[in-house]
Amino acid sequence: METALIGFAVLLILIVVIRIPIAFSMGIVGFLGFAVVQGLGFDNFTDFNWTPSLSMAAMRIVNTAQEYSLSVIPLFILMGNLVTKSGLSQELYRASYAFLGHRKGGLAMATVVACGGFSAICGSSLATSATMAKVAMPPMRKYGYADSLATASIAAGGTLGILIPPSVILVIYGLLTETSIRELFAAGFIPGMLGILLYLVAVRFVVWRTPASGPCGEKFTWKERREALNGVWGVLILFGIVMGGIYLGVFTPTEAAGVGAGGAFAIALYRKSLSFGSLFDILTDTARTSAMLFTVLIGALIFSNFINRAGLPADLLTLVSGLDVPPMMVIFAILLIYVVLGMVFESLSMLLLTIPIFFPLVQSLGFDLVWFGIVVVVVTEISLITPPVGMNVFVLSAVLRDVKASTIFKGVTPFWCVDIIRLILITLIAPISLYLPELLYR
Repeated sequence: METALIGFAVLLILIVVIRIPIAFSMGIVGFLGFAVVQGLGFDNFTDFNWTPSLSMAAMRIVNTAQEYSLSVIPLFILMGNLVTKSGLSQELYRASYAFLGHRKGGLAMATVVACGGFSAICGSSLATSATMAKVAMPPMRKYGYADSLATASIAAGGTLGILIPPSVILVIYGLLTETSIRELFAAGFIPGMLGILLYLVAVRFVVWRTPASGPCGEKFTWKERREALNGVWGVLILFGIVMGGIYLGVFTPTEAAGVGAGGAFAIALYRKSLSFGSLFDILTDTARTSAMLFTVLIGALIFSNFINRAGLPADLLTLVSGLDVPPMMVIFAILLIYVVLGMVFESLSMLLLTIPIFFPLVQSLGFDLVWFGIVVVVVTEISLITPPVGMNVFVLSAVLRDVKASTIFKGVTPFWCVDIIRLILITLIAPISLYLPELLYR
């Protein structure tokens, strides 16, 4: 256990102090740590015996590159990029605005709903926040919304991108823990909808306290509302086919990702939003993002091998068993660690650092790994909007240069407060997450 803790401390120093990218930091610590645990020695008293670490690292790289299920990642990223290019964000916002814009705080509510819909296709919180900032901020400023409420609704709505399926974070969690990706997608649906509902409650609370922060917009007729829906039918049908196919067992997640990418390409062609130049940019961006995620994943798997070989999960289980505390107290302790780490690390880094350590312990305590995955993603969502490192907040601050990060952090407080309520509910009431997986697959 001491070797694993030393390795984890070295990893934090490499990431936080020396600022080596997390993928390489995990790979270096995992490689060297594995060699130490295996018993680094000498061959003929002249050469170090690196064979075990070299074999392990090579096997992880080759197996990851050849893993069929990993093809779901670039395909879902490509699907999101194509949908973004086709102008879906504007259509979703207009449809949401048509139904909610006339209420107090209605434009902020429309932003939350549009972010939920867009993130369900896009799968990226940061991309959702950056895109919706350009779409939603002008009308909210036009009707006199406070910058704090306007930016907070975008930042909070963007966090839904890592939970509402298809979610790249859930895919990576499933690969790290060997958990069914389709069960994770099913489990994320109800908590995602609950998140949208609670964010709407947060908006209502803000305008109840400060009515001037969210004045009413214009009211649409029912004819105008139907026309606004016309622009989103194609993508809603695509989402229904992709997720319905996964939930009903028609497609595997990988096949569904291929169908989604093909459907998104057809929608982009139909909308005439593609050119050879834009298609090249989409493909290169997809390749760049996928390569980054694969590199990080390989580093995490090498680090995970070291942690497991060093015996940290088994030692943690022995320690926890000796404390004679209820298993749920262990879960709350893990969540507290995530909240603290969320003040320093962004979501993917936090997930990759901690899952290899915690999931064997959680599994040994008898908890469902699908449920734990949803709990982890929800607590990771909270880290995206909490100070001092709320990645969604800083993305918005970069896109909207005239709005201070402190203004966004102030406005987002009610949103992460309702997120805490959602986290407690999902943690204590497991059927919120497990109802759909058990209904469909168990």
